[in-house]
Amino acid sequence: MSKLQAVRGMNDILPDEAERWEAFETVVRDWLRAYGYRPIRMPLLEHTPLFKRAIGEVTDIVEKEMYSFEDALNGENLTLRPEGTASCVRAITEHNLLYDSPRKLWYMGPMFRHERPQKGRYRQFHQVGVEALGYAGPDIDAELIIMCQRLWDDLDLMGIKLEINSLGSPEERLRHRAELISYFEAHETALDEDARRRLHSNPLRILDTKNPAMQTLVEAAPKLSDYLGSESTDHFAAIQERLLAANIPFRINPRLVRGLDYYNLTVFEWVTDQLGAQGTVCAGGRYDGLIAQLGGKPAPAAGFAMGVERLMSLWNTVQADALIERPEAYVVHSGAGAEAAAFRLAEQLRDAGFATLMHCGGGSFKSQMKRADASGADVALILGEDEVRADEVTFKPLRGGEQVRVSRGEVAQQLAMLLLGGGDADDEEETAFTLQ
Repeated sequence: MSKLQAVRGMNDILPDEAERWEAFETVVRDWLRAYGYRPIRMPLLEHTPLFKRAIGEVTDIVEKEMYSFEDALNGENLTLRPEGTASCVRAITEHNLLYDSPRKLWYMGPMFRHERPQKGRYRQFHQVGVEALGYAGPDIDAELIIMCQRLWDDLDLMGIKLEINSLGSPEERLRHRAELISYFEAHETALDEDARRRLHSNPLRILDTKNPAMQTLVEAAPKLSDYLGSESTDHFAAIQERLLAANIPFRINPRLVRGLDYYNLTVFEWVTDQLGAQGTVCAGGRYDGLIAQLGGKPAPAAGFAMGVERLMSLWNTVQADALIERPEAYVVHSGAGAEAAAFRLAEQLRDAGFATLMHCGGGSFKSQMKRADASGADVALILGEDEVRADEVTFKPLRGGEQVRVSRGEVAQQLAMLLLGGGDADDEEETAFTLQ
């Protein structure tokens, strides 16, 4: 019988890496809490029209990448979510969450796109999404960007650079769009197949081409910045002032348009050259029209999403390992009656707040000690027949320190002192840990 494997582009996250992910997620939750963002959880499946209406029917995501199907039971057209903003806006609209005040929301979880799997890009990938709903001013745009820099600092990530642009208002983009079509029509023979396909449906996306043969043509194309009115220009200038005041360097990239139709005004990307071609680790912007577009009462909004896999590739492994929680004690046992005593000791230590691994599966004393050391625990607690008769435990530090025999009731006290780096607990006058 052949061995079953995971679907291509949908990867298992094995225990060592999963622990790093949990450490990363802890940092992320603390960071978002510091800015007043609250969690929201949306379903993986949505009705397909949600994404067609929000993202745009002529985008690559909708045309080529969505996992869509017809539900065999009721005929509904459903899609595995390819991004989170549309789902989040659908949820706040459906449940009228903006009825009394703006909302700061965040989510984390898997997204799905049928792309060619490569480093940093998978068919099931994970995002952290941050959405500020009901905020109109440039201050929230700037805060969204500034808070990203704080996360890079918290994770000790280096070499991530900021690019920003303004897409203006829908009316300004329409004027630019007409000029862009005229320009590219005049040079149609120089366009590649993808650009010809987008010429009349989404010409702005031609500016984001990666085809080297078209770079000169694209550089000379009409620039959206020349069509921006005073309100859009002032909004963009106010963001730049705040970023400069926060000492955050940036580059204005007039070709930064993003691949989703719902953006207006501010767009930004955090990019790195450390991940090969897939250099964007975080991207977002303002999407003031999306709430009304999905049936809600018109309200401004802005946000961003970051790719967890890409950030994990950048995260300093040494720092990540330091944040992974390891067991504090590993209970080793051998001989008649020792297993039952080991179970009781392990449960009592957990009651006292210590992460404790109890050896299961049998094995020699030597093999158990190897397991104890490999677990990353600070101490091995050894119970043999002699210890059980004496109601004692052999306390063996695994990261340096003297092996001692202590009464069972003093184990937690001894472990607490070891973890605090305070030496022998017997020298202390009192302790908060006593096992009965």
